[in-house]
Amino acid sequence: MVKEFEKVRRAESRTRPELVREALDAHFASRYPAVTPSKAELVAIRRGRAAFARGEFVSLGELLDGPEPVSHRSGTKRPSKAAVKKPSPR
Repeated sequence: MVKEFEKVRRAESRTRPELVREALDAHFASRYPAVTPSKAELVAIRRGRAAFARGEFVSLGELLDGPEPVSHRSGTKRPSKAAVKKPSPR
């Protein structure tokens, strides 16, 4: 484990204390969250994960670029109903 630690430390040009602090922070954060979610939040998280699993999501790029432009159908124009005059009965 020490060899792997040193390999990562050198690859990231970090000090030992820096890397140990980050590892401990990650360890504690995963086991002891700073905030305990409410029941409603847990339900929302479960729903979100289920939607993601079904493929119901947008990528970050799509989110940042905004919605897709609305495409208009091409075709022949028809006169509106108001523009069409019915012949008057005689």
